Amino acid sequence: MPLKQFLQRWAICSVAVLLAAHIVSGITYDHGTDLLAATLTLSILNSVLYPVLLLLSLPIVILTLGLFTLVINAVLLMLVGTLVKGFHVAGFWPAFWGALVISLVTLFLNSLTGSGKAQVRVQRGLRKRRSRPRDDDGPVIDV
Repeated sequence: MPLKQFLQRWAICSVAVLLAAHIVSGITYDHGTDLLAATLTLSILNSVLYPVLLLLSLPIVILTLGLFTLVINAVLLMLVGTLVKGFHVAGFWPAFWGALVISLVTLFLNSLTGSGKAQVRVQRGLRKRRSRPRDDDGPVIDV
């Protein structure tokens, strides 16, 4: 991953965790450096540990139609709270609501910057039919 892309994703994660800390009571940080350390730790855990946890809990994820991924994100956020000294998560429910806020903010900011894999596109009017379907645009949500 190029450095620019990594820094952009880290900045988006930092903004998301900052908003979660201000919205959800029970998630706090002592200094700005603690927030940056927490987001870096969360990014590393999401890239290393998240796929393993998702694979191990795949039957539950399928049974809950993907909602169990919020529980996985909450567990990772609680783990960050124990690993980073100046970042505090008061329990499971603050971690759960914080994970929900972080997921929504990250989805929104990734769609704005185009740094994520998902794209959200709003169109007005009718779309013209193409003679051949094109799959090179990636996943798109048409509203």
